[in-house]
Amino acid sequence: ASRLNGVAAGALNSATPRADAAETHRQLREGRLRLLYISPERLMRPEVLEGLARHGPARFAIDEAHCISQWGHDFRPDYRRLAELPEHFPDARLSAFTATADAVTRQDIVERLFGGRAKVFVAGFDRPNLQIGMAPRISGPRQIDDLLDRHPGQSGIVYTLSRKEAERTAQRLSSSGRTALPYHAGMDQAIRDRHQDRFLSEDGVIVVATIAFGMGIDKPDVRFVAHVNIPSTVEAYYQEIGRAGRDGLPAETLMLHGMDDIRLRRLMIDDSDRPVEAKRVEHQRLNALLGLCETAGCRRQALLGYFGETCAPCGNCDRCLAPVDTIDGTVIAQKALSAALRTGQRFGAEHLIAVLRGETTEKVRQHRHDRLPTFGVGADIAKALWRSYLRQLAATDVLKIDIGGHGALKLGNRARAVLNGAESVALHGEAARPPRGRRQAAESQPGNADPALLAQLKQVRLDIAQAEGVPAFVVFHDRSLQDMAARKPQSLEQLADCHGVGASKLDRYGERMLAVLKDAASPQPSTETELDDVRRVSAADS
Repeated sequence: ASRLNGVAAGALNSATPRADAAETHRQLREGRLRLLYISPERLMRPEVLEGLARHGPARFAIDEAHCISQWGHDFRPDYRRLAELPEHFPDARLSAFTATADAVTRQDIVERLFGGRAKVFVAGFDRPNLQIGMAPRISGPRQIDDLLDRHPGQSGIVYTLSRKEAERTAQRLSSSGRTALPYHAGMDQAIRDRHQDRFLSEDGVIVVATIAFGMGIDKPDVRFVAHVNIPSTVEAYYQEIGRAGRDGLPAETLMLHGMDDIRLRRLMIDDSDRPVEAKRVEHQRLNALLGLCETAGCRRQALLGYFGETCAPCGNCDRCLAPVDTIDGTVIAQKALSAALRTGQRFGAEHLIAVLRGETTEKVRQHRHDRLPTFGVGADIAKALWRSYLRQLAATDVLKIDIGGHGALKLGNRARAVLNGAESVALHGEAARPPRGRRQAAESQPGNADPALLAQLKQVRLDIAQAEGVPAFVVFHDRSLQDMAARKPQSLEQLADCHGVGASKLDRYGERMLAVLKDAASPQPSTETELDDVRRVSAADS
């Protein structure tokens, strides 16, 4: 492309034919090149550095700079050596570019490549023309076919996790009359080049590929990108869907996910030869992507939030176009936030789950977290469901994963508002199950609760919580207040029979709650405005 625009350019990488490489080296020695595209591995070879030194290059521009960072989603050790360039060429300018680096990775690039001194420019991550879709893999081939049927005769990319899957999927699509070509690192280079050239030059070509395909691809009219399996990280996912719709016209993306490829992804991380700390980071990045898959809200909000940006619900993702059933997860979120806060925001998901579920693990005992008020407040929620909830909370900025700091869960930007009851949280998943062995028959159903009385009880609970500096659920769960509002006990003995009212809470809060309950015969709100006020109080404190 550079040559077509009249620029004397050459390229040196593993795919460059020997004759072309020799000609490029000759032009380099003679100083005839204005622009050289070269891989890091080739650039740092002594003969190349020597050839460049003769003519004093004015600038080095490093693309895919996230590969320099140990926290980047595609770390490559050879990129690290690029930090030596200023030693060889002190007068040359240095710039680095990446489309997929979070704040931790950006800072690491600045430290390693620029010695901590660099100007950082962050453009917006949003690609509003991309329709974002994710779905559990139920019938993978059929789901992919449905996507392709919506884009007849149009070009697209289908990503697979394995080479065998790329070959198999390309064969299946070709047998159904589509022009589908496989592409992976195990293929002969000449075949890969031929398939890539056809994709770039022809209309309606579908490439079925592993992650080996895409680097440097700039085809403007790619109308869809599909993932048969879950990618490795949010960054990798964002980079791959970003190959669609570069002309600014609408394009569609679909990512399928299932337990098998999640298990395989974790196995690939564990079996890699990377350091233990790097493996931990990769698991955290995969967890962030799972949170994006599981979130009940706008996908684009969660995706941009990962990169530190905010936006309103987009109206162009599957969650906005077809909302899913959710539960009110505000109290669940408050429990999680309280556990994170009271443990010092220094622990990861598994430890917080142990605290929330009341599990006396060695680590819990060591840190005396079994003495916290939040110990055991989430015992009615299964471990697997807690993991999903924590991932969703991280995806929606209620919590945040400190990827560079041992994966600790910290309070996100929405945390304070959620803890104070100013914001509610919707979660995708099951409601909590009752603890085993508890007799339910004697308890009143939530639907029998007096709404006006319930609102008054919630207000008292909120007053107590604010005075004691604790989340409202630590005083009484919603279920306890619902049972009180249905039973309307008139003595401390009767109040003790309500759900979740033990001796300690009866002693500390019983009289205040009973004062409200004894006044339950007062007139109920008679106008719609008053009822609206009741609903607002109920919604704010749920």
